Amino acid sequence: MGINTILFDLDGTLIDTNDLIITSFLHTLEKYYPNQYKREDVLQFIGPPLYDSFVALNKEKVEEMIQTYREHNLANHDLLVKEYEGVFETIKTLHEKGYKLGIVTTKMRNTVNMGLALTKLDQFFDVVVTLDDVKNAKPDPEPINLALKQLGSTPEDTIMVGDNHHDILAGKNAGTATAGVAWTIKGKEHLATFNPDYMLEHMSELLSIIGVE
Repeated sequence: MGINTILFDLDGTLIDTNDLIITSFLHTLEKYYPNQYKREDVLQFIGPPLYDSFVALNKEKVEEMIQTYREHNLANHDLLVKEYEGVFETIKTLHEKGYKLGIVTTKMRNTVNMGLALTKLDQFFDVVVTLDDVKNAKPDPEPINLALKQLGSTPEDTIMVGDNHHDILAGKNAGTATAGVAWTIKGKEHLATFNPDYMLEHMSELLSIIGVE
């Protein structure tokens, strides 16, 4: 495999933001729909842009709900976010070996920067494509295509790694190889139904897949 570029989703892939995201959704939904939502009910909202999740619930108050979510999310960010096991070491190795590394996420840039800085992963990435940078979020290929353009890479040289079906479908739509992560909160079996080329049980497995000694 002639891979020289690796693109990663951020939340749920490199950094564990699940508790932060879930509590932010529950905080918001409790405000607008008291006693109607439990933890398992909000798993469906993880992955898509906030607008897509909230507009389906309330078209009139979608912006207000997004603001409520973001205020809670920012206030609790550093308390609840941590990296997954093996991520820092794997990304550091890829960086040292000269691979081109990028983030492709549906988050806004300010919270992306916070997560990368908190986990000290910010030093390794050449390109970070956020929701601010595109018109169409994953699974549309636009964010991946933008990252590839900025990195000077082609789909044939690239693998997209993510925890959500949006990541796998975006990679397929852009023509890259794809890898799911078994630690996805929605379950490995669910992610496998979208047929990623690889399923990582541990981030370090990526090294052997692309041929790093």
